[in-house]
Amino acid sequence: MSKEAAFTVFCLENYKQYRHLSGAAAAEIFTRYGVFDYIREFYDVLHTTGHNYINRDIDIYLRARGAEVSAQA
Repeated sequence: MSKEAAFTVFCLENYKQYRHLSGAAAAEIFTRYGVFDYIREFYDVLHTTGHNYINRDIDIYLRARGAEVSAQA
């Protein structure tokens, strides 16, 4: 597995726990709103940050695309 693919899985798993989602629900959100593509495109920047930053960044990305993200995690 490439380091980018491993990082994408890391992001998915952390976001799933952060938002208390099932794996299927998290994958659906990431697929529907292009989060997988976003993570791949910005890997160079994102992989240098912590999981809390990444989770908040994904929330911002999702809100900008009209996804409903609960205010509290």
